[in-house]
Formats: sequence, structure tokens, C-alpha cells
Amino acid sequence: MNFLLRIVNFVILFFGINSVFILENAPLPLKIAVWVIFFFYFVAWNVFPTLKRYPNWRLKVLGDGAELILAFWVTCAAAVPFAVMSIRNPVLGDENYGFYISYGVVLVVCEAVIFWNGIIRVYVTSVQLRVKHRVLGLVFGMIFPANLVMLMIIYIKTRREAISETARIELDKRRHDQKICATKYPILFVHGVFFRDSRLLNYWGRIPAALKENGAEIYYGEQQSALSVPESAEELARKIENIVAKTGCGKLNIIAHSKGGLDSRYAISKLGCGKYVASLTTINTPHRGCLFAEYLLGACKPKLKNFIEKTYNKMFYMLGDDSPDFMSAVKCLTNSYCEKFNKEVLDDPEVMYQSYGSKAKNHRSGHFPLNFSYPVVKKYDGDNDGLVALSSAPWGEKFTPIYPKGRRGITHADMIDLNRVDIKGFDVREFYVQMVSELRERGF
Repeated sequence: MNFLLRIVNFVILFFGINSVFILENAPLPLKIAVWVIFFFYFVAWNVFPTLKRYPNWRLKVLGDGAELILAFWVTCAAAVPFAVMSIRNPVLGDENYGFYISYGVVLVVCEAVIFWNGIIRVYVTSVQLRVKHRVLGLVFGMIFPANLVMLMIIYIKTRREAISETARIELDKRRHDQKICATKYPILFVHGVFFRDSRLLNYWGRIPAALKENGAEIYYGEQQSALSVPESAEELARKIENIVAKTGCGKLNIIAHSKGGLDSRYAISKLGCGKYVASLTTINTPHRGCLFAEYLLGACKPKLKNFIEKTYNKMFYMLGDDSPDFMSAVKCLTNSYCEKFNKEVLDDPEVMYQSYGSKAKNHRSGHFPLNFSYPVVKKYDGDNDGLVALSSAPWGEKFTPIYPKGRRGITHADMIDLNRVDIKGFDVREFYVQMVSELRERGF
């Protein structure tokens, strides 16, 4: 039904935009009647391009914007050759300049209204439309036929976003009462190195909101961005004890990413937090270290290391860290450190340990800086997510590798939805919903 309605709309739009030429020899009253009807139709259609219902205002604007872009693409692709043939029509005469001008004005104005209406809607509301697509869309906006190619790319991305987000919201609504993420113990998210939990830029992207929608209770580690594992673990231990004391929850389920997994293991085994932790799930944690980190520390000149360390520490001190220590954090990610760490930091038998890991497919899989680090890590560590080798991620009673279909792969940042990118074949929010749901089913 929607497809047929779309075809009818496109036919009416094409006929209306080109009615100046099509009705050239028609009686004046008929011309006026058609133009008045089309004018009101055109205005109404630009306000409500579709009758499709969306779960919220943003998706409605986004979905309708994508429909407008498709309409521009179809009508423009059809109108341009039609206009060329019309101008060359010998019946009109070579000197009918007034007709040509009026026809051109109507054509340009109508197409411009459709284009800008659609492009502004999607530019304002789309999350998945990246900066490069927005820039290229503007650059090629007036270059035919490059503009049509770029617009089709924008249409596909924004249309897919509107459809997938709608499906996601509808899924959560259907299972809302089931509270499939309402675990026995609250969830504690523990972030990795070189980052801080922030309300403005959540380290975990859209994941916490998806879990809360399905009944989860969530807290954050909030340790400093860069410290040695023992120092970060001390901050984390205080956080764990504080949450348990305030809420009376007894225990927590920890979900830790990257170095956060090492911090959590140390807090559990060395700082007495095992009695407060029901389960530890590590995500792309370098449990066996990174050979490439060892290489970088050895190859990097002392002056450069000092410059990087001082610059980083100064910047994150200004951002809220009490005592950032870049170099200590990096050393804790090396292969030699983790080898010793694993011998000394033993698992608590009362805690359930499990792990997940992913890999990128090539250097184009991720955003900066992972696209640059991937080949370096590949050389020293093999298959990796841009930072951590897949072989370094397994820990605990179960390890689950993430192998999505397609050529992209899943990077270190993708596993925490840091860039808020929808990846074909891998819904990161649903991945975490199912993970936490399994914890609930197991009694955690």
C-alpha cells in the first residue's frame, strides 16, 4: 500500500512540476485549475510527505526527510531529460523564450523546495549520517549527476536509520513488561583506559538507555582515565563498596571494557571485592596484553614519550582527573606485564567470569585512530579490534567471539557504541540486552 501510494505521489509531482509544458496548449481555465490544485497538493505533501506513523517526532522528521530526498531524486532524474526534450520541441518554436523561462522557473523552484525540505530534515535529525556524508552532500549538491549519486547514499542511510530505530523502539515496547534485563544484582559499567565516564559523552553510547528500557539498574565505575591497574582498582573498589553500602544490593554484576577488565579482576582478587561481585563480564579486555604496546614503548624515543605523557596528563588533569599517569597505564597493557599479572591475580571461585571479543576486518573498519592502529596491531598480535588482539580477549568459563557478516568487522570502539554507529549484522544495543538477559536467567 505504501509503495503504491509513493508511486502515485511521484506521478502527481512529476505531472505538476511539468504541467507548464504539458498543458501549454490547454484552455486557460484548465491550466489555472490544475495549477491551483497542484499548488495546494505540493504544499500539503511537503509538510506531510508520508502517512507512515513513527514512534517519536525525531524519527517522523527523519523518515519523511528521507522520503523527500527520494522524491527529489526520482523527479529530478526524470524532469531533467524531459526538460531538455521539451526545449528542443520544434512545435514551440525557437523564440518562445517566455515559455522556456516560466517552465525553467517552475521546475527549479519546485525541485529546490523538495531538496532543501528533505536535506534539512535529515541533516538535523539523523544520528547515523556522518560528517563526511553531510559535507559531500553539500559539495556535490549542485553538480549533476554527482548530486543524485550522493543523495541516494544519504537516502539509503537515513531511511535505514528510520526503519531500524522504529523497529528497535517497537521491540522494546512489546517486551517492556517482561523486564528481561532486571537482574538480581545491579549492573556496574567499568570503562577502559584513556577515557572517563561522562554525562555529556557516555562511554557506553546508547547501551545504558537500552538496558534501562528493559529493566536494568546501572552504575558506573568512574575511575580516572589513566592509572596503573592497582591504582585504578583501588578507585574501583571504593566505588563498589560505596554502591553496595548505599543501595543494600549485596553484590554487583560488573561489565568491563578493555583495561577496565584488568582493573576489575584486581579489585575482586586483591582488594577484597569478590564478596561484592556476582559476575564479571569482560569486553575486548587484553588479558594477555598487547605485543604492539611493548613494541611502541621500546621504539618510541624518550623525548617523544615524555612529551606525550606530559601533554596527556595535563589535558586530563584539566578534565577532572586527580593524578593521571599515562605511562603507567600503557605499561599495564603490555604482554610482559599481563603475563605476570595473570600468575598473581587469581580468579575468585565465588565469582562467575566470562568474556567477549571482536575483530576488525581491515584498516577501514573503524574510525580514527583505530584505522591507523589496526595494521600495527595486526603485524604484532594478529587479528584484532584496532587495539586488542582477539587471542588476548578470552577469560573465564565462557568466551564468545563476535564475527559479524560483511566486510567491516567490529572494532574496540564499536563494542561499547562509542561512535553510535549502526553496523549491518550487529546491533550492539541488542547484544548487551541479550547478554544482561542471560545474566538474569542464570540468577545473577
